[in-house]
Amino acid sequence: MLHVDLDQFIAAVEVLRRPELAGKPIIVGGRGDPTERAVVSTASYEARAFGVGSGMPLRIAARKVPDAVILPVDHEEYLAASETVMATLRSQPGAVVQVLGWDEAFVGTETADPEAYARQIQAAVLDRTRLHCSVGIGDTLVRAKNATDFGKPAGVFRLTAANWLEVMGERPTKALWGVGSKVSGRLAKLGINTVAELAAADPQGLVPEFGPKMGPWYAELGRGDGAGTVDDTPWVARGHSRETTFQRDLTEPVQVDEAVRELTAQVLKDVAAEGRPVIGLTLKVRYAPFTTKTHAKKIPETFDRTEVLARALDLAGAIEAGRPIRLLGLRAEMTMPDDARKGHTPTRGGW
Repeated sequence: MLHVDLDQFIAAVEVLRRPELAGKPIIVGGRGDPTERAVVSTASYEARAFGVGSGMPLRIAARKVPDAVILPVDHEEYLAASETVMATLRSQPGAVVQVLGWDEAFVGTETADPEAYARQIQAAVLDRTRLHCSVGIGDTLVRAKNATDFGKPAGVFRLTAANWLEVMGERPTKALWGVGSKVSGRLAKLGINTVAELAAADPQGLVPEFGPKMGPWYAELGRGDGAGTVDDTPWVARGHSRETTFQRDLTEPVQVDEAVRELTAQVLKDVAAEGRPVIGLTLKVRYAPFTTKTHAKKIPETFDRTEVLARALDLAGAIEAGRPIRLLGLRAEMTMPDDARKGHTPTRGGW
């Protein structure tokens, strides 16, 4: 199985539209105005060299790279490019394609020479879209995904059971797919700092910290084990969310009420297109300067817009009075169809 990851995808798409930007530090985020509140969606390798990364406030990114070209996000353009790439992957001989996002997918195939097949994919994507991609090869999805990092940019790398610990063993646990800073910190408290140490850990010894499902799974992840089949079952959204960063903090209850109502209307429009009832809501609140809290609640299955709004406003009642708000977000969770792919996220024990 192969993991195909488009190199600096969004920035690369922008360079295709404006070739004169090639080789320059490019930052894409918000409406392209660093004086507004927005975050970086992506940055070119030239900008990343200055420490710019996704999720960084746009104003800080602009400060790090004064000469950067800052561009607004163009979702439709990126989606169109992504669809062309995925169609190209599906057109390859014997390919089973599992889309992970705009810029990455797993490809399963039977071949005696996976490196040659990977280079064939790279050539086809480049010919069709003028975009470069890196390809990781593995005998599990986890190993293929991690292998891609060693192939960047525009290269090919293979990780299997034979070389997993040789390559990954001394790396920190947060280098693993599915392990972030918080989980790696919790592992460190248990004396587990490297991939090799996690691979050698007793799975049951992780249960008190992570629970009966996730504890053993983290040990499995340390070994690079897990699912070994690419599943092309169409991905079905579990929920839809919208959020708004306010250029001026909300300070009055009436402002919060209006914002929640607007977010609810936007989310319900997305949900209506799915034709599935809402079963849960999550309200995200970011207080100034940058403290984020979430409030979630399961609700009885409903298609009733009025009911969903009432429940969203109930959640808003948990917002702390008197604290300025810089961002609000709302997510609606829906029922899942019976034929949906099971185990939607890679951090829950496979696909």
